[in-house]
Amino acid sequence: SSTPRSGQTTALAQDAIDLLDHLGIAKVVLVGHDWGARAAYLIAALWPARVERLVAMSVGYETGIKPGHEIPVEQIHAYWYQWFFHSERGREALQNNRRAFCHYIWHLWSPTWQFDEATFERTAASWDNPDWVEVVLHSYRFRWGAAAPDPRYAALEARLTPQPTISVPTTVLHGELDGASLVASSEGKEHYFSGPYARRVLPGVGHYVPREAPNTIIATLTNLTADLTD
Repeated sequence: SSTPRSGQTTALAQDAIDLLDHLGIAKVVLVGHDWGARAAYLIAALWPARVERLVAMSVGYETGIKPGHEIPVEQIHAYWYQWFFHSERGREALQNNRRAFCHYIWHLWSPTWQFDEATFERTAASWDNPDWVEVVLHSYRFRWGAAAPDPRYAALEARLTPQPTISVPTTVLHGELDGASLVASSEGKEHYFSGPYARRVLPGVGHYVPREAPNTIIATLTNLTADLTD
C-alpha cells in the first residue's frame, strides 16, 4: 500500500489525542508501557491540559537522540534487535519468523516471567496485522535517524526540540531485570519534570511490568488518583 505507515512516537500521541477528541473525553489518567509510555510522555508534554496523572512503565522520558548523546555499552548490547532491524535480514526475520523472534524476546526481556503459551498466542495474533512489520521497522529506523520522518507530524516533531518539560504529576515504574531498556536508562530524568515526579524500581521484575506486576500498577494508580473527584 502507498499509505504511510509511521512508527513515530508523535504519530502514536496524535492518534491518542484524536481518539479522545472523537470520544468527547477532555481529560484522562494516562498509563503507558514502552511505546505507550513514550507516547504518554509526549501527550503530557504537548497537551498537559488533557492529562490528570501519568504512569509510565519501562522507559524514561526521552524525545530523541541528541547530537553527541552517548549510549552506555550495556544498553547498546541490549538494543541489538534495533540495530538488526536496520538491515534487510532484520526485516526478513521479523516478516517471516515473527512468532519465534518475539517468543525469544519475551524470555530475554523478562527472564523471571513464566508466561504460558496461551498468553503468548493471544498477543501474537496482533502481529498478523499487515501494517505491523512496517510500523515496527519505521519506528526503530526513524528513532536512530535512518528513516525519513512522516511529514504529517513535522509540526509536532518541531516542538520536541528542545525537550519540553512535563508539569503533569508523573510516576515511572521500571523493572530491575528489564532486558530491553535497562533500568539505568530511566535514571536522572528529574529535571524534565516541573510537577510531582517519582521513579520506582521493581525488584525481580523484567520488561513487561503490566504482565508481571499488575497489583503494583493498581496500587500506584489508586494512590496517584486518590485526590481526584468525578
